[in-house]
Amino acid sequence: MTVQPTPADKFSFGLWTVGWQARDQFGDASRGPLDAVEAVHQLANLGAYGITFHDDDLIPFGSDAASRDQHIARFRKALEETGLVVPMVTTNLFGHPIFKDGGFTSNDRSIRRFALRKVLRNIDLAAELGAKTFVMWGGREGSEYDHAKDIRAALDRYREAVDLLGQYVLDRGYDLRFAIEPKPNEPRGDILLPTVGHALAFINSLAHPELVGLNPEVGHEQMAGLNFTHGIAQALWHGKLFHIDLNGQRGVKFDQDLVFGHGDLLNAFSLVDLLENGGPDGTPAYDGPRHFDYKPSRTEDYTGVWASAAANMRTYLLLKERAAAFRADPEVQEALAASKVPDLAVPTLNPGETYTDLLADRSSFEDFDPEAVAEQGFHFVRLNQLAVEHLLGARS
Repeated sequence: MTVQPTPADKFSFGLWTVGWQARDQFGDASRGPLDAVEAVHQLANLGAYGITFHDDDLIPFGSDAASRDQHIARFRKALEETGLVVPMVTTNLFGHPIFKDGGFTSNDRSIRRFALRKVLRNIDLAAELGAKTFVMWGGREGSEYDHAKDIRAALDRYREAVDLLGQYVLDRGYDLRFAIEPKPNEPRGDILLPTVGHALAFINSLAHPELVGLNPEVGHEQMAGLNFTHGIAQALWHGKLFHIDLNGQRGVKFDQDLVFGHGDLLNAFSLVDLLENGGPDGTPAYDGPRHFDYKPSRTEDYTGVWASAAANMRTYLLLKERAAAFRADPEVQEALAASKVPDLAVPTLNPGETYTDLLADRSSFEDFDPEAVAEQGFHFVRLNQLAVEHLLGARS
């Protein structure tokens, strides 16, 4: 297996990632602006297949129609020259001060209407550029003060907005699905739909839930102290993993947006194993873009930016290689069997068995010896050690 990325790997980057000027709350930008056309060419040279963007990344907020068309034309020309695609588009409802209390859930009705118009316009552009996924990150949809926001009414307005957008896509015949990106906090003190579970519950309330899935991000779930691999497994179980954002995070703190794998490496390994080998009969469980939503470190110049973009892809491919070796190792297969991992796929009830049958089965309770069974170990430590050794390259 090669660790040189190609478009077949489906690696994509946000224009806002490589183009981040590294300005934060405590310091001014440490890099100059990056032209979108240069970003397209640089990513293509590195072996990426796709680039994504917020509307304001490509077209400055408030641009007139002529300027907007010019920005789009330059970008489209760069795509044609390089072969890069636009698999996903999203809308910025968080940057401009107008959205300081949110877009879809602002207490000000006029702002909610403006936000909907802004998104509808960008949906048209997403369809025009061939995007298949429209991500919705509600970074300002939340509050700092409990009495400042009627949360039930906010969820009503959130649902009203997503339902309208879904109907628009259906009526226009666009081949486009929506993906909600959960995050617990930052920039708001508390953000609505903070985790994969919250977003799944919200989706079930929509008029067209089939159009809406998830775009989970490594750091966002880990900021809430959650296991990202578990969250992705549940999203897959629901058939709702429409897109994924990969990066690195080191514990429960601010959103670090590190290079993928530069945080919890063992969890990144299990994640890649799940994505690549977790489907039926060991086939890939997910076939969409492997999208990197990271921030090049503020300490880097643009040489470092492109080195960090390459590092995301190389790390993923190295983990993919290690995961394949892990799955092919006979000792790992034996350890999985000893830990009874495959047994969990066997239904607890026999075919056609009812609770009446279960109650009549003395071996399941009356004649069952819980003390003897409790003495048996599951050997999970050995299994995990084998994963660590494969990750470290101690096993081939």
